[in-house]
Amino acid sequence: MPQTPSYSRGVSRRSVLRALGGATALGALAGCGVQAAYVEPGERAGADLSATDKRLTWANWPLYIDTDDADTKKRPTLDAFEKRTGIAVDYVEEINDNDEFFGKISPSLMNHQQTGRDLIVISDWMCARFVRLGWVQEMDRSAQPNVTEHLDPLLRSPAFDPGRKYTVPWQSGITGIAYNRRRLGREIRGVADLWSDDLKGRVTLLSGLDEAFALLMQGNGVDVTRWTADDFHTVCDQVEKQVKRGQIRRFTGNDYIKDLSGGDVLACQAYSGDVIQLQADDPDIEFVVPEEGAELWAESLMIPDLARHKANAERLIDHYYQPEVAAELAAWVNYVCPVPAAQDVLAASKDADTAALAEDPLIFPDAAMRRRLAIARDITSNERVEFAKRWNAIAGL
Repeated sequence: MPQTPSYSRGVSRRSVLRALGGATALGALAGCGVQAAYVEPGERAGADLSATDKRLTWANWPLYIDTDDADTKKRPTLDAFEKRTGIAVDYVEEINDNDEFFGKISPSLMNHQQTGRDLIVISDWMCARFVRLGWVQEMDRSAQPNVTEHLDPLLRSPAFDPGRKYTVPWQSGITGIAYNRRRLGREIRGVADLWSDDLKGRVTLLSGLDEAFALLMQGNGVDVTRWTADDFHTVCDQVEKQVKRGQIRRFTGNDYIKDLSGGDVLACQAYSGDVIQLQADDPDIEFVVPEEGAELWAESLMIPDLARHKANAERLIDHYYQPEVAAELAAWVNYVCPVPAAQDVLAASKDADTAALAEDPLIFPDAAMRRRLAIARDITSNERVEFAKRWNAIAGL
Protein backbone atom coordinates (compact mmCIF):
# COMPACT_ATOMS: atom_id res chain seq x y z
CA MET A 1 0.00 0.00 0.00
CA PRO A 2 1.52 3.38 -0.95
CA GLN A 3 2.40 5.81 1.79
CA THR A 4 0.31 8.97 1.76
CA PRO A 5 1.22 12.55 2.50
CA SER A 6 0.18 14.25 5.72
CA TYR A 7 -3.05 16.08 4.96
CA SER A 8 -3.81 19.35 6.67
CA ARG A 9 -7.03 19.17 8.64
CA GLY A 10 -8.97 22.31 7.82
CA VAL A 11 -12.14 23.82 9.21
CA SER A 12 -15.24 21.86 8.26
CA ARG A 13 -17.87 23.47 6.12
CA ARG A 14 -20.60 24.38 8.56
CA SER A 15 -23.81 22.90 7.24
CA VAL A 16 -26.05 25.85 6.48
CA LEU A 17 -29.15 23.92 5.56
CA ARG A 18 -31.75 26.49 6.43
CA ALA A 19 -34.52 25.32 4.15
CA LEU A 20 -37.90 26.20 5.59
CA GLY A 21 -39.93 23.36 4.17
CA GLY A 22 -39.61 24.32 0.53
CA ALA A 23 -42.12 27.17 0.50
CA THR A 24 -39.87 29.42 -1.55
CA ALA A 25 -39.16 26.74 -4.11
CA LEU A 26 -42.78 25.78 -4.47
CA GLY A 27 -43.69 29.41 -4.92
CA ALA A 28 -41.26 29.63 -7.82
CA LEU A 29 -43.13 26.87 -9.59
CA ALA A 30 -46.62 28.07 -8.77
CA GLY A 31 -46.91 30.38 -11.72
CA CYS A 32 -46.27 27.76 -14.38
CA GLY A 33 -47.24 24.57 -12.55
CA VAL A 34 -44.94 21.63 -11.88
CA GLN A 35 -46.32 19.59 -14.76
CA ALA A 36 -45.51 22.30 -17.30
CA ALA A 37 -41.96 22.58 -15.93
CA TYR A 38 -41.12 18.91 -16.54
CA VAL A 39 -38.47 18.25 -19.18
CA GLU A 40 -38.67 15.04 -21.19
CA PRO A 41 -35.55 12.82 -21.24
CA GLY A 42 -34.87 13.47 -24.93
CA GLU A 43 -34.79 17.24 -24.38
CA ARG A 44 -32.20 17.45 -21.59
CA ALA A 45 -28.91 17.17 -23.46
CA GLY A 46 -27.25 20.09 -25.18
CA ALA A 47 -24.34 20.22 -27.58
CA ASP A 48 -21.39 18.98 -25.53
CA LEU A 49 -18.30 21.08 -26.25
CA SER A 50 -16.01 19.09 -23.93
CA ALA A 51 -13.82 17.64 -26.69
CA THR A 52 -12.72 21.04 -27.93
CA ASP A 53 -13.47 23.38 -25.02
CA LYS A 54 -11.42 22.20 -22.03
CA ARG A 55 -13.26 23.87 -19.21
CA LEU A 56 -16.31 23.66 -16.94
CA THR A 57 -18.13 25.72 -14.32
CA TRP A 58 -18.80 24.12 -10.92
CA ALA A 59 -21.14 25.63 -8.29
CA ASN A 60 -20.56 24.47 -4.73
CA TRP A 61 -21.07 25.51 -1.09
CA PRO A 62 -18.48 27.62 0.80
CA LEU A 63 -15.72 25.77 2.68
CA TYR A 64 -16.54 22.48 1.00
CA ILE A 65 -13.25 21.66 -0.68
CA ASP A 66 -9.67 21.35 0.50
CA THR A 67 -7.48 24.45 0.38
CA ASP A 68 -3.78 25.04 0.83
CA ASP A 69 -2.81 26.30 4.29
CA ALA A 70 -0.39 28.83 2.83
CA ASP A 71 -2.74 30.04 0.08
CA THR A 72 -6.47 29.49 0.45
CA LYS A 73 -6.97 30.28 -3.23
CA LYS A 74 -5.24 27.00 -4.05
CA ARG A 75 -7.32 23.81 -3.92
CA PRO A 76 -4.89 20.88 -4.10
CA THR A 77 -7.31 18.17 -5.27
CA LEU A 78 -8.88 20.43 -7.88
CA ASP A 79 -5.53 21.82 -8.99
CA ALA A 80 -4.32 18.24 -9.53
CA PHE A 81 -7.31 17.51 -11.78
CA GLU A 82 -6.66 20.61 -13.87
CA LYS A 83 -2.97 19.75 -14.25
CA ARG A 84 -3.64 16.12 -15.18
CA THR A 85 -6.45 16.74 -17.67
CA GLY A 86 -5.84 20.23 -18.98
CA ILE A 87 -9.44 21.10 -18.09
CA ALA A 88 -9.83 24.53 -16.47
CA VAL A 89 -12.43 24.62 -13.69
CA ASP A 90 -14.28 27.79 -12.75
CA TYR A 91 -15.09 26.91 -9.13
CA VAL A 92 -17.83 29.16 -7.73
CA GLU A 93 -18.83 29.12 -4.04
CA GLU A 94 -22.32 30.45 -4.63
CA ILE A 95 -24.61 27.98 -2.83
CA ASN A 96 -25.62 29.02 0.69
CA ASP A 97 -29.12 27.57 0.88
CA ASN A 98 -30.92 24.89 -1.14
CA ASP A 99 -34.11 26.87 -1.73
CA GLU A 100 -32.24 30.08 -2.49
CA PHE A 101 -30.16 28.33 -5.15
CA PHE A 102 -33.24 26.62 -6.55
CA GLY A 103 -34.83 30.03 -6.97
CA LYS A 104 -31.70 31.30 -8.71
CA ILE A 105 -31.49 28.65 -11.43
CA SER A 106 -35.07 27.34 -11.73
CA PRO A 107 -36.22 30.06 -14.18
CA SER A 108 -33.61 28.88 -16.68
CA LEU A 109 -34.35 25.20 -16.17
CA MET A 110 -38.13 25.48 -16.38
CA ASN A 111 -37.80 27.56 -19.55
CA HIS A 112 -35.33 25.07 -21.05
CA GLN A 113 -32.38 27.45 -21.03
CA GLN A 114 -28.75 26.95 -20.05
CA THR A 115 -27.91 27.72 -16.42
CA GLY A 116 -24.27 28.63 -17.08
CA ARG A 117 -23.20 25.79 -14.78
CA ASP A 118 -21.93 22.35 -15.73
CA LEU A 119 -21.92 20.90 -12.23
CA ILE A 120 -23.82 21.72 -9.04
CA VAL A 121 -23.87 20.35 -5.48
CA ILE A 122 -27.09 20.40 -3.47
CA SER A 123 -28.70 18.31 -0.74
CA ASP A 124 -30.29 15.04 -1.78
CA TRP A 125 -33.78 16.09 -0.71
CA MET A 126 -33.50 18.96 -3.18
CA CYS A 127 -31.80 16.74 -5.76
CA ALA A 128 -34.98 14.66 -5.64
CA ARG A 129 -36.95 17.64 -6.89
CA PHE A 130 -34.56 18.22 -9.80
CA VAL A 131 -34.69 14.55 -10.77
CA ARG A 132 -38.51 14.49 -10.66
CA LEU A 133 -38.68 17.60 -12.85
CA GLY A 134 -36.21 16.22 -15.38
CA TRP A 135 -33.79 19.07 -14.84
CA VAL A 136 -30.60 17.01 -14.73
CA GLN A 137 -28.87 14.73 -17.19
CA GLU A 138 -28.19 11.04 -16.78
CA MET A 139 -24.47 10.44 -16.34
CA ASP A 140 -22.37 8.10 -18.45
CA ARG A 141 -21.08 5.60 -15.91
CA SER A 142 -18.82 3.99 -18.52
CA ALA A 143 -16.80 7.20 -18.23
CA GLN A 144 -16.76 6.96 -14.43
CA PRO A 145 -15.06 3.70 -13.42
CA ASN A 146 -14.06 5.04 -10.01
CA VAL A 147 -17.65 5.95 -9.13
CA THR A 148 -18.78 2.51 -10.25
CA GLU A 149 -16.16 0.77 -8.12
CA HIS A 150 -15.87 2.93 -5.03
CA LEU A 151 -19.24 4.55 -4.22
CA ASP A 152 -20.40 3.48 -0.76
CA PRO A 153 -23.08 0.74 -1.04
CA LEU A 154 -25.22 2.58 1.53
CA LEU A 155 -25.48 5.54 -0.85
CA ARG A 156 -25.89 3.71 -4.16
CA SER A 157 -29.64 3.65 -4.59
CA PRO A 158 -31.78 6.26 -2.82
CA ALA A 159 -35.51 6.17 -3.47
CA PHE A 160 -35.45 9.34 -5.56
CA ASP A 161 -32.65 8.11 -7.85
CA PRO A 162 -32.42 4.30 -8.01
CA GLY A 163 -28.93 3.31 -9.07
CA ARG A 164 -27.70 6.90 -8.84
CA LYS A 165 -28.16 7.55 -12.55
CA TYR A 166 -28.48 11.33 -12.14
CA THR A 167 -26.60 12.08 -8.93
CA VAL A 168 -23.29 11.22 -7.27
CA PRO A 169 -22.66 12.02 -3.57
CA TRP A 170 -20.08 14.73 -2.98
CA GLN A 171 -20.01 14.28 0.77
CA SER A 172 -22.30 12.52 3.18
CA GLY A 173 -23.30 12.94 6.80
CA ILE A 174 -25.48 11.77 9.64
CA THR A 175 -28.25 13.61 11.43
CA GLY A 176 -28.10 12.40 15.02
CA ILE A 177 -27.91 13.76 18.55
CA ALA A 178 -25.09 15.79 20.07
CA TYR A 179 -24.82 16.37 23.79
CA ASN A 180 -22.41 17.47 26.51
CA ARG A 181 -21.70 14.36 28.58
CA ARG A 182 -19.97 16.17 31.44
CA ARG A 183 -22.64 18.82 31.91
CA LEU A 184 -25.52 16.36 31.56
CA GLY A 185 -23.91 13.74 33.75
CA ARG A 186 -25.27 10.73 31.87
CA GLU A 187 -25.47 9.10 28.47
CA ILE A 188 -28.01 9.70 25.74
CA ARG A 189 -28.84 6.61 23.74
CA GLY A 190 -32.12 7.30 21.96
CA VAL A 191 -34.46 10.02 20.75
CA ALA A 192 -36.77 9.50 23.73
CA ASP A 193 -33.93 10.62 26.04
CA LEU A 194 -34.39 14.16 24.69
CA TRP A 195 -37.73 14.33 26.50
CA SER A 196 -36.30 13.57 29.97
CA ASP A 197 -37.09 16.01 32.76
CA ASP A 198 -33.43 16.85 33.37
CA LEU A 199 -33.27 18.31 29.85
CA LYS A 200 -36.31 20.55 30.12
CA GLY A 201 -35.63 23.79 28.28
CA ARG A 202 -32.15 22.61 27.27
CA VAL A 203 -33.00 20.81 24.01
CA THR A 204 -33.06 22.13 20.44
CA LEU A 205 -34.38 20.57 17.25
CA LEU A 206 -33.52 21.50 13.69
CA SER A 207 -35.98 23.96 12.18
CA GLY A 208 -35.90 22.73 8.60
CA LEU A 209 -38.57 20.16 7.82
CA ASP A 210 -36.33 18.07 5.58
CA GLU A 211 -33.53 18.07 8.15
CA ALA A 212 -35.59 17.24 11.24
CA PHE A 213 -38.30 14.71 10.50
CA ALA A 214 -36.44 11.47 9.75
CA LEU A 215 -34.54 11.16 13.04
CA LEU A 216 -37.71 11.82 15.02
CA MET A 217 -39.54 9.12 13.08
CA GLN A 218 -36.71 6.70 13.69
CA GLY A 219 -37.17 7.31 17.39
CA ASN A 220 -40.64 5.80 16.92
CA GLY A 221 -39.22 2.73 15.21
CA VAL A 222 -40.34 3.83 11.73
CA ASP A 223 -38.58 2.55 8.62
CA VAL A 224 -37.78 5.93 7.09
CA THR A 225 -37.15 4.48 3.67
CA ARG A 226 -40.95 4.09 3.40
CA TRP A 227 -42.55 6.34 5.99
CA THR A 228 -46.20 7.42 5.70
CA ALA A 229 -48.24 10.56 6.31
CA ASP A 230 -49.48 9.02 9.56
CA ASP A 231 -45.87 8.63 10.70
CA PHE A 232 -45.27 12.30 9.99
CA HIS A 233 -48.32 13.52 11.89
CA THR A 234 -47.47 11.29 14.85
CA VAL A 235 -44.10 13.01 15.09
CA CYS A 236 -45.75 16.43 14.85
CA ASP A 237 -48.13 15.50 17.68
CA GLN A 238 -45.18 14.47 19.83
CA VAL A 239 -43.16 17.61 19.11
CA GLU A 240 -46.17 19.85 19.75
CA LYS A 241 -46.52 18.22 23.16
CA GLN A 242 -42.87 18.85 23.99
CA VAL A 243 -43.12 22.48 22.87
CA LYS A 244 -46.12 23.05 25.11
CA ARG A 245 -44.39 21.58 28.16
CA GLY A 246 -41.30 23.73 27.62
CA GLN A 247 -38.97 20.85 26.81
CA ILE A 248 -37.67 22.38 23.57
CA ARG A 249 -35.69 25.57 24.01
CA ARG A 250 -36.02 26.52 20.35
CA PHE A 251 -35.75 25.32 16.77
CA THR A 252 -32.46 26.16 15.09
CA GLY A 253 -30.51 26.27 11.91
CA ASN A 254 -26.79 25.74 12.23
CA ASP A 255 -26.73 27.99 15.30
CA TYR A 256 -27.20 24.96 17.56
CA ILE A 257 -23.39 24.87 17.49
CA LYS A 258 -23.23 28.08 19.51
CA ASP A 259 -25.93 26.92 21.93
CA LEU A 260 -24.25 23.59 22.63
CA SER A 261 -20.70 24.88 22.94
CA GLY A 262 -21.86 27.73 25.19
CA GLY A 263 -23.80 25.48 27.54
CA ASP A 264 -27.25 26.97 26.97
CA VAL A 265 -28.26 23.65 25.44
CA LEU A 266 -27.27 20.21 26.71
CA ALA A 267 -28.61 18.08 23.85
CA CYS A 268 -29.72 18.75 20.28
CA GLN A 269 -30.28 17.41 16.83
CA ALA A 270 -26.96 17.81 15.05
CA TYR A 271 -24.94 17.03 11.95
CA SER A 272 -21.98 14.69 12.32
CA GLY A 273 -19.54 16.93 10.45
CA ASP A 274 -20.16 19.84 12.80
CA VAL A 275 -19.61 17.71 15.88
CA ILE A 276 -16.15 16.63 14.77
CA GLN A 277 -15.12 20.27 14.88
CA LEU A 278 -16.87 20.91 18.20
CA GLN A 279 -15.05 17.95 19.73
CA ALA A 280 -11.72 19.49 18.79
CA ASP A 281 -12.53 22.35 21.17
CA ASP A 282 -14.53 20.42 23.76
CA PRO A 283 -13.94 16.65 24.12
CA ASP A 284 -16.98 16.39 26.42
CA ILE A 285 -19.30 16.81 23.43
CA GLU A 286 -20.44 13.50 22.03
CA PHE A 287 -22.37 12.49 18.93
CA VAL A 288 -24.89 9.68 19.10
CA VAL A 289 -26.41 7.52 16.43
CA PRO A 290 -29.50 6.51 18.43
CA GLU A 291 -30.20 2.85 19.07
CA GLU A 292 -33.29 3.17 16.86
CA GLY A 293 -31.20 4.53 13.99
CA ALA A 294 -30.24 7.83 12.37
CA GLU A 295 -30.55 9.45 8.97
CA LEU A 296 -27.74 9.13 6.47
CA TRP A 297 -27.84 11.95 3.97
CA ALA A 298 -25.72 13.30 1.16
CA GLU A 299 -25.11 16.42 -0.81
CA SER A 300 -24.69 15.36 -4.38
CA LEU A 301 -23.19 16.37 -7.69
CA MET A 302 -25.53 16.82 -10.65
CA ILE A 303 -25.14 17.95 -14.27
CA PRO A 304 -27.97 20.37 -15.20
CA ASP A 305 -29.91 20.18 -18.45
CA LEU A 306 -28.17 21.70 -21.48
CA ALA A 307 -24.78 21.85 -19.71
CA ARG A 308 -22.16 22.58 -22.37
CA HIS A 309 -19.33 20.52 -20.78
CA LYS A 310 -20.98 17.30 -19.64
CA ALA A 311 -18.09 14.96 -20.38
CA ASN A 312 -15.65 17.27 -18.59
CA ALA A 313 -17.95 17.30 -15.56
CA GLU A 314 -18.16 13.51 -15.57
CA ARG A 315 -14.35 13.29 -15.57
CA LEU A 316 -14.15 15.67 -12.64
CA ILE A 317 -16.67 13.64 -10.63
CA ASP A 318 -14.72 10.46 -11.29
CA HIS A 319 -11.49 12.17 -10.23
CA TYR A 320 -12.91 12.64 -6.75
CA TYR A 321 -13.79 8.96 -6.49
CA GLN A 322 -10.17 7.89 -6.62
CA PRO A 323 -9.49 6.70 -3.04
CA GLU A 324 -6.35 8.85 -2.75
CA VAL A 325 -8.22 11.99 -3.80
CA ALA A 326 -11.26 11.15 -1.65
CA ALA A 327 -8.95 10.67 1.33
CA GLU A 328 -7.33 14.07 0.85
CA LEU A 329 -10.75 15.72 0.66
CA ALA A 330 -12.12 13.79 3.66
CA ALA A 331 -9.17 14.85 5.78
CA TRP A 332 -10.13 18.45 5.17
CA VAL A 333 -13.94 18.56 5.25
CA ASN A 334 -14.47 15.87 7.95
CA TYR A 335 -17.85 14.64 6.71
CA VAL A 336 -18.79 11.02 6.09
CA CYS A 337 -16.66 9.97 3.14
CA PRO A 338 -18.67 8.39 0.30
CA VAL A 339 -15.58 6.39 -0.71
CA PRO A 340 -14.93 3.70 1.95
CA ALA A 341 -11.65 2.74 0.25
CA ALA A 342 -10.25 6.12 1.31
CA GLN A 343 -10.09 4.80 4.87
CA ASP A 344 -7.08 2.59 4.08
CA VAL A 345 -5.34 5.50 2.37
CA LEU A 346 -5.66 7.68 5.47
CA ALA A 347 -4.67 4.83 7.78
CA ALA A 348 -1.41 4.47 5.85
CA SER A 349 -0.39 8.08 6.45
CA LYS A 350 2.85 8.66 8.32
CA ASP A 351 1.21 11.60 10.07
CA ALA A 352 -0.43 10.41 13.30
CA ASP A 353 -3.28 12.94 13.23
CA THR A 354 -4.12 12.11 9.66
CA ALA A 355 -3.98 8.37 10.29
CA ALA A 356 -6.30 8.83 13.29
CA LEU A 357 -9.02 10.15 10.98
CA ALA A 358 -9.33 6.66 9.53
CA GLU A 359 -10.63 5.49 12.89
CA ASP A 360 -13.18 8.27 13.32
CA PRO A 361 -16.66 6.70 12.96
CA LEU A 362 -18.10 10.07 11.95
CA ILE A 363 -15.95 9.97 8.81
CA PHE A 364 -15.92 6.21 8.28
CA PRO A 365 -18.83 4.67 10.23
CA ASP A 366 -18.00 1.26 11.63
CA ALA A 367 -20.09 -1.82 10.88
CA ALA A 368 -22.28 -1.46 13.97
CA MET A 369 -23.09 2.17 13.17
CA ARG A 370 -23.71 1.45 9.49
CA ARG A 371 -26.41 -1.05 10.42
CA ARG A 372 -28.32 1.77 12.12
CA LEU A 373 -28.15 4.24 9.22
CA ALA A 374 -30.84 4.71 6.59
CA ILE A 375 -31.60 7.16 3.78
CA ALA A 376 -35.09 8.57 4.27
CA ARG A 377 -37.44 8.72 1.34
CA ASP A 378 -37.94 12.33 0.31
CA ILE A 379 -41.08 14.39 0.78
CA THR A 380 -43.03 14.39 -2.46
CA SER A 381 -44.36 17.52 -4.13
CA ASN A 382 -47.91 16.45 -3.27
CA GLU A 383 -47.03 16.13 0.43
CA ARG A 384 -44.83 19.16 0.81
CA VAL A 385 -47.34 22.01 1.12
CA GLU A 386 -49.42 20.25 3.80
CA PHE A 387 -46.42 18.97 5.74
CA ALA A 388 -44.48 22.24 5.59
CA LYS A 389 -47.52 24.17 6.82
CA ARG A 390 -47.89 21.97 9.87
CA TRP A 391 -44.18 21.73 10.70
CA ASN A 392 -43.49 25.43 10.23
CA ALA A 393 -46.36 26.30 12.58
CA ILE A 394 -44.83 24.09 15.28
CA ALA A 395 -41.31 25.41 14.71
CA GLY A 396 -42.48 29.01 14.64
CA LEU A 397 -41.31 29.66 11.11
